[in-house]
Amino acid sequence: MTMPRLERETTLRTTAPAVSALHVYPVKSLHGISPGQAVVEPWGLAGDRRWMLIDVRTRKAVTQRENARLALLAAEPVGGGGLRVRAPGRDPLDVAVPPPGPLETAGLFSNTIEVRPAGAAADRWFCDVLAAPVRLVHLDDPAVRRPVDPEFARPGDTVSLADGYPLLVTTTASLDALNALIAQGDRAEEGPLPMNRFRPNVVVDGTGPWAEDGWRRVRIGEVDFRVPKPCGRCVVTTTDQRTGARGKEPLRTLARHRNFGAKLLFGQNLIPEYSGTLRVGDPFLVVE
Repeated sequence: MTMPRLERETTLRTTAPAVSALHVYPVKSLHGISPGQAVVEPWGLAGDRRWMLIDVRTRKAVTQRENARLALLAAEPVGGGGLRVRAPGRDPLDVAVPPPGPLETAGLFSNTIEVRPAGAAADRWFCDVLAAPVRLVHLDDPAVRRPVDPEFARPGDTVSLADGYPLLVTTTASLDALNALIAQGDRAEEGPLPMNRFRPNVVVDGTGPWAEDGWRRVRIGEVDFRVPKPCGRCVVTTTDQRTGARGKEPLRTLARHRNFGAKLLFGQNLIPEYSGTLRVGDPFLVVE
């Protein structure tokens, strides 16, 4: 697929490309954690997006697309795969992994997934915080519950509750280039934007801007990844992750400069070839 490209900026790279940050989001659309290392599982980083909220009425996923207030909530892992969730002005809540029991179905985009309810205490907490009828659910077995889009995957590739692919990688050089374009536009006051608007799993320093357009296979530390397709961006990127307030950027600028087939592109999706451990500081290599 031919990728859209801006005119390349000439940059002098003084360091080899390397991982500058890792991010794990235990609950879809909530704040997560930024560990120094993370285990790569076939369906994503260990603990990443194994939980999500669903609307009680529609049984469909609730994300920052539908409710920007999720940006104000945070989740961190606790022992045994459980959670501690926090919200401003509220006591934190610990949630254990649900015991084996009946599964129920939930909608996530075009997928219908079997999930396990977290329980009444978690539901009450989130309903009170969000003033909305929601339930917390857990993905018990990502190895079998949700395949990756077969158009871009191999048989057996699976994904957790991420939007569509096991991991997302972004680069600081491309964010700098995007912020430079925002500064030239008519919504310059909204920039510069931080990387958390794009909710990546892996952030890489030391590349050229938009270099990721040409990647097909990459090696991060000890793990090889396929690069199936770029990431089309949505309204979540316009949400201030500190306040929940919406703006126009970066979608306004992406529409002008990174618009391809009605998709506004920033970052690349990844599918791991095998398991391993990623660490901040790991070298990054383009294999193909």
